[in-house]
Amino acid sequence: MNPESVVSLVIIDDNEGSLELLSTALASDGLRIFTANNPEDGLEIVYREHPQIVLTDLVMPGMDGLEVLDRVVEFDSAIDVVLMTAHYTSESAVEAIRRGASDYLNKPLQIATLRERIGRLVEGAARQQAMAIDNNRLAQAQFEGMVGRSPAMWEMFDRIRRVAPHYRALLVTGPTGTGKELVAKAMHNLSPVSRGHFVVLNCSAVVETLFESELFGHVRGAFTGATQDKMGLFEHADKGTLLLDEIGDMPLGTQAKLLRTLQNQEVLRVGALTPRRVDARVIAATNHDLRSLIVEKKFREDLFYRLSMVEIRAPALVERGEDLPLLTRHFIGKFASLYHKDIRGLTQRAQILLARHSWPGNVRELENVLGHGCMMALGTTVDVRDLPQYLHAPYSGAPRYSDAPRYSDAPRSTHAQTPTPAAAISADTEGTFEDHEKRLITEALAKASGNQSRAALALRIGRDALRYKMKKHGLLA
Repeated sequence: MNPESVVSLVIIDDNEGSLELLSTALASDGLRIFTANNPEDGLEIVYREHPQIVLTDLVMPGMDGLEVLDRVVEFDSAIDVVLMTAHYTSESAVEAIRRGASDYLNKPLQIATLRERIGRLVEGAARQQAMAIDNNRLAQAQFEGMVGRSPAMWEMFDRIRRVAPHYRALLVTGPTGTGKELVAKAMHNLSPVSRGHFVVLNCSAVVETLFESELFGHVRGAFTGATQDKMGLFEHADKGTLLLDEIGDMPLGTQAKLLRTLQNQEVLRVGALTPRRVDARVIAATNHDLRSLIVEKKFREDLFYRLSMVEIRAPALVERGEDLPLLTRHFIGKFASLYHKDIRGLTQRAQILLARHSWPGNVRELENVLGHGCMMALGTTVDVRDLPQYLHAPYSGAPRYSDAPRYSDAPRSTHAQTPTPAAAISADTEGTFEDHEKRLITEALAKASGNQSRAALALRIGRDALRYKMKKHGLLA
């Protein structure tokens, strides 16, 4: 086995019997295990071996697990630290996660649960090692139905994995089309209530007068048309998860009742006198800035803090530009199968067109564009003419993707001009693709006084990509 592919685990516990049990239970190929029966010795091993994972008891003489956590995070925040304790509470678990813990296990440990949770960390560390060994490989990464291998997505996947076993309520934010519902579904799937219902309420699609009935239910005769008792979505999500999508559109009166439900874990149906107990995890999602809505008196501050104890942000597509080819391949495969077509990819000029677009609709817009392209394509590749017409409009100055340069050595295209970077260097639209590219690079270098790093930053490409293009256009001295 390649030694670079071996993952290291340090176990710290003052109980020798626990150390032997844990190391035996977790022993597997590709995992090196080190043990220490006191925190100081454990930290020495961490500093010497630089492991990917640390498993530590919470209550130990001399130094507790949270202090070990702080020391490990200070040394290398990329190390996954898992705490074990016989005194589990949801609040202490969330606090540990906020301080950098990857997981929080309750004693006495179930061997199957221990292997599953540590196994996920080992698999994640092995994947990251494999990607680090071969940075040039474009390997598709999928996590609970989400596709991405950019740092922004890896960070989000890691946060989901850490929080899912412990949250009671959380907030998912991000622009429209970034996959907030997929994030919520992943949280549900990885939570202890994954076998329960996953219930979705789109708050922007509910008539205000029926909001409370939809969410909390009603009793017969509560209002005109209430001919029988009705269970609300909160009760339907009992022992499961309720997603409140676009919660920024929820009426203030309903927000007050939602806050009371979250605090008391009980619902009061409209027209009823007796509350009903519910045990549902609640995920709120929004593309609004809730802090601004609080200032405008459109959202309750106390509800915001109740929901945002843990917040997960879904990144915009422009923040994860390196995922564009990966997502393109994923969606083309999906629609080729759906339409029963032998479509193998995009032409190079279609790649250029996609790379220069700003994607205000994010991944949802990309999916729609590629679905349209695959439907219209007559051959084995999707060309510019197969894509929606609005993509052909002149460039509007929106940000470029960091991976756009990989498409820039394509054949000449007459469909659209090369995008001008945010530095906005030239508005001249005459000439070929190569002419525009050379002119942009020349002007960027001039504005940067020949500094290649600053010129690359202005063009929103990497320095290596800039040097490649300079060589292609004869601009290197």
